Amino acid sequence: MIISKNWLNELIDLSTFSTDELVKTLNSIGFEVDGFKEIRVPDNIVVGYVRSRQKHPDADKLSVCEVDIGSENLQIVCGAKNVEAGQFVPVALIGAVMPNGLEIKKAKLRGVESCGMICSSTELGLAKINDGIMVLDESIGSLELGKKIADFECFNDAIIEIDITANRGDANSINGIARELAAKLDLNLKENTPYEDAENLPGIGRIVSLHADENVQSSVVYKALQIHENLSENLLTKLRLAVVECDKTCVIERLLEYVTYTTGVLLRAYDYDKIATNDKVLFSIKSGKNKECEIYADSQNLGVAGVYQDKICKVDENSKIVIVAASYTDPNIIAEFVGENKNIQKDAELYRATRGSEPNLNYAMDYLFKKLATSKQVSLYAGAQQYLAKKEPKMLNITLAEINKMIGYEVARSEIVRILKKLGFAVVFNQELESINIKVPLFRHDIINSHDICEEIVRLVGIDNIPSSPMKFSEENRLNDTYKRYKFALDLRKKSASAGFFESVHYVFDSADELKILGFTPCKAQIANPINNELNELRPTLINHLLSSAEKNIKNQKRSAKLFEYGAVFSQNGDQSSRFGFIHAGLLKEPSLANGVKIAEVDFLSFANSIKSVIGDFNLSKSDEIAYLSPFEQAKIYKNGVEIGYIGRLHTKFEDLRDLPKTYICEIYFDALNYEPIKAVPYSKFPSISRDLSLIVPNDMEFRLIKEAINELKIPTLKEFLPVDIYRSNELGKNVSLSVKFTFQDMNSSLTDDEVAVLMDKILTQLNEKLSVSIR
Repeated sequence: MIISKNWLNELIDLSTFSTDELVKTLNSIGFEVDGFKEIRVPDNIVVGYVRSRQKHPDADKLSVCEVDIGSENLQIVCGAKNVEAGQFVPVALIGAVMPNGLEIKKAKLRGVESCGMICSSTELGLAKINDGIMVLDESIGSLELGKKIADFECFNDAIIEIDITANRGDANSINGIARELAAKLDLNLKENTPYEDAENLPGIGRIVSLHADENVQSSVVYKALQIHENLSENLLTKLRLAVVECDKTCVIERLLEYVTYTTGVLLRAYDYDKIATNDKVLFSIKSGKNKECEIYADSQNLGVAGVYQDKICKVDENSKIVIVAASYTDPNIIAEFVGENKNIQKDAELYRATRGSEPNLNYAMDYLFKKLATSKQVSLYAGAQQYLAKKEPKMLNITLAEINKMIGYEVARSEIVRILKKLGFAVVFNQELESINIKVPLFRHDIINSHDICEEIVRLVGIDNIPSSPMKFSEENRLNDTYKRYKFALDLRKKSASAGFFESVHYVFDSADELKILGFTPCKAQIANPINNELNELRPTLINHLLSSAEKNIKNQKRSAKLFEYGAVFSQNGDQSSRFGFIHAGLLKEPSLANGVKIAEVDFLSFANSIKSVIGDFNLSKSDEIAYLSPFEQAKIYKNGVEIGYIGRLHTKFEDLRDLPKTYICEIYFDALNYEPIKAVPYSKFPSISRDLSLIVPNDMEFRLIKEAINELKIPTLKEFLPVDIYRSNELGKNVSLSVKFTFQDMNSSLTDDEVAVLMDKILTQLNEKLSVSIR
């Protein structure tokens, strides 16, 4: 956005502040200055009056002018097409040095002497306003012949270009920037008196009436004016519109652009003659699909407020009666409407509307009509037709303690109140609660919560004025159950890979036909649009996919398929849970020159040890419930007394069906596992002693009974005992010889043979009494 110090001075007195101070202030309150330049018209350029203009005798494009500068009349040869007698013009006298370095000297042009130069705006270092000389008028001040141009305030200006962030639509006008500077510099905005209709003016109700639906959320105000002759704009308006690069050509539209740029209110102009029916215009405003405000004249759609205007109703240089419309629509509504209508042409009005325009519509109307009130080219209509949507301002409450905690610095209560009031907030302080009730003005749609209020205070106090404090490198513990479960699963996956399993990943969908063969009941939650017939049901197990992957590996010349998967499964009712699945088919490992070519097949014990290296120690309980496992080699897995899965060999009929060699599978219910951190335990520095014991036990006795009987003794030095051999013979009949290896170790001393012998006798006595088991 481009602003000028002189333009700002109309709304706030900045005469005591230099350009450098303004630039620094704007940067400090969040409006980054991209660049600035100071305008200074050179000396020896004065106000002149063209008394006569004659055509040059030897040049068609030159004119010979007699110019009065007060102290004398000068003859000046001018090449501008628009120079005429009766004009006040800027005259560069002999000796003047122009901004481009040109020095004015007495010269002869085609034989005619010229004593000076009538200047254009660009020759004075100003923005271009036309293709000829700059004609002066009293909009810049009182015109006195011979007065230096440099003495006029508008020619001693500073042009500043600033960045306005998208959320600060309220600052996208001269009025908005003036309000910000007033808050920072503790100044008051100049009083804005409302325009009062003069007596005997025709009422607008004669030519305009307005109807609005009750659900319309936009505000509109209509006023009217009549143009008696060709309307022209004054020099000051031309210069300022040139600075802000206004590209409109119609005088009415340029005038409205000037008012909008000053006030921030969106203005549109309608040609009365193009939309009137029976000498009157009936405006109606309706709420559109996205709550946008649609404008109608009778049944003719004239556009959407703040978005676009139909070309058929626009004003031009021939317009006689003009209806001026000011409007305000919530920028969120505008953005939603534009988002669904990509073909809308973008212009300055739409840019302002999407970022938030000024909602005080009468402010712009008063400014416009006071500007036109003294013009003889325009007659004004009294009154207005308006519809103002009812929108309650947002209310926020925040305590002083909260403000100071967020800022990290204690700002005085009076300073907080002053800043907020200067910015347009209504503030009520609660002495008892030490809190502030804040009413957010409608033009600050970006203020949502107390954090935004603190940002406004910091912005105006100045971040440089808040003392720094050391950063505290402390943070709340963000670890939660979800993260811990994720890390636990990741750890198990790493352990699985370390145990020689390769990870596989499959869809959560599975084949209903294959699951039925394995004996699974279909899930009640059906897939409405399955990927294909092989993935048409939510999987209740990881095993079927693992079997398919192992089958493909074996058919691709792999001798050992060792896979695992971690993923989601679904119960019959559609409840989701997580599981780990393992499979080992074929040999214990792939044959190679390093490990030889004769490798044993996988067996239950080796497979169970692989699972143990992943999940830790566990207990097994005999089972025959799982139909797709061998009834002779399957078990349920328990850990800390909780069932966490199952393990076993795939039934031979399914091995044959899948063309698989000897295959073992395991499925762990991950949700039943608990993370057990590794704990350091003391170890003995003394040697251990081992003893083997051969027992005569019934052939059908489970080792579990022997283990339970021995554990009842609670021998502290007994570290472990494991079966190491089973011997069967006809001599033993229905009994077998079971060899068990016992390992003893003491924490405090070396055990003697006699001490171990006593313990072995104690164990034998327990087995004999409890299970009738004797030594061989």
